[in-house]
Amino acid sequence: MDTSTPRKSGTSFLKTCFNGVNALSGVGILSIPYALSQGGWLSVLMFTTIAIICFYTGILLQRCIDSSSLVKTYPDIGELAFGRKGRIIVAIFMYLELYLVAIDFMILEGDNLEKLFPSVDFHVAGLKIGGKQGFVLIFSLLVLPTTWFRSLSALAYVSVGGIVASVILIAAVIWVGAFDGVGFHERGVLVHWAGIPTAMSLYSFCFSGHAVFPMIYTGMSNRKMFPTVLLLCFIICTLSYGLMGVVGYLMYGESLKSQVTLNLPSRNLSSSIAIYTTLINPFTKFALLVTPIAEAIEDTLHVGKNKAVSVSIRTSLVVSTTIVALVVPYFAYAVALTGSFLSGTATMLLPCACYLKIRSRTCRKVGFEQVVCVGIIVVGVGLVVVGTSSSLKQIIQSL
Repeated sequence: MDTSTPRKSGTSFLKTCFNGVNALSGVGILSIPYALSQGGWLSVLMFTTIAIICFYTGILLQRCIDSSSLVKTYPDIGELAFGRKGRIIVAIFMYLELYLVAIDFMILEGDNLEKLFPSVDFHVAGLKIGGKQGFVLIFSLLVLPTTWFRSLSALAYVSVGGIVASVILIAAVIWVGAFDGVGFHERGVLVHWAGIPTAMSLYSFCFSGHAVFPMIYTGMSNRKMFPTVLLLCFIICTLSYGLMGVVGYLMYGESLKSQVTLNLPSRNLSSSIAIYTTLINPFTKFALLVTPIAEAIEDTLHVGKNKAVSVSIRTSLVVSTTIVALVVPYFAYAVALTGSFLSGTATMLLPCACYLKIRSRTCRKVGFEQVVCVGIIVVGVGLVVVGTSSSLKQIIQSL
């Protein structure tokens, strides 16, 4: 495939950057201070290493797509590398991760809105609906139209909202520390070995946008700019995550909770701004999670050009995630466990394994790049095992 010639139609460089940053940034920014408090200051090196690895594996996905004109999606990469079984494996990991995170977003919205408005109940057609369930339903209705966008160019405008929300959140937290009497006086610890597994899981979750990278890449008007876009997105997100982590750790040290907003003083304007903006990110990112699943269903049924059917499929996905979020109690724990397993697989193991397999057909020499890929696979396996066991331990302790 010739990627040097710009396509006449597609998403522009700037809009692709918006979608890329929005795919990487999200609710993970709330947990970065907690991750730093769990691992200590030295875990920043681990955070940076994971960011570099995930950037590199994102480039590997691009190379896999460029190796064949028939490859457009992540499952296509799996099929090119390992045949039909490879496609199925990649699809299972990819779509399950996206689907579960989408459900987690709905639960997050319901939980946080219920905390902001604890005494709110809803009455619809004579039925009384609890606050959390009502807020989940409201969120699903608000986010539904964003999933109907078939164009990444249109979706970029929604992504801008998520990026602005992240900027406002960081600014609000810094304001609390600088001007609302909290200060930046905590020293923290150099390293906390017992908390390293938790820190690793949270750091890797922050950079798990690989499921949507192929969609973003193939939707570009000028694909040769993708490495530059990806580099900018990773730099922006790494700096924003890092800033939030350091600021939060200096503010609250070892007393940090799982979300930094839970530490902020109550009934405070800047704190309220921070809490409300955390509710915006799931809204802006939900469509990016659902779109690859919808497109896969459309391609399988060969109905991609039928707008009415497309809207119906995307609506059904929103309805199904809403039902699961309403019916399954404490589902966030299951999502955290599955996410720690799926994210490491989708961001580290699968890109390297697929690339090594595809490359071996044209180059059998073992070079530096192959050694690097094998090293990343080893790191990924360790991350999956440690992260999964750590998540299981946390679930057992919370019971």
